Amino acid sequence: MGFIIFLLVGALAGWIAGNIMKGRGFGILGNMVVGIVGGLLGGFLLGMLGFFSAGGILSYLITAVIGAVVLLFIVGLIKK
Repeated sequence: MGFIIFLLVGALAGWIAGNIMKGRGFGILGNMVVGIVGGLLGGFLLGMLGFFSAGGILSYLITAVIGAVVLLFIVGLIKK
């Protein structure tokens, strides 16, 4: 059950990040990957800044969205 929630949070984070970055989404499966990788990246970046997740789905979602936005920004720079 935890794995399914992990995938759903990743997909939602990727979708939200795609909307924040003005349509840079990659479809359902792509958004899921972006959200999951973004969650890892967001956790790493926020940890380096001294912020740690308080636990719970909402904090994981916020962390994943932040990481996914950063990831989409970097992908956008590379594509140019």
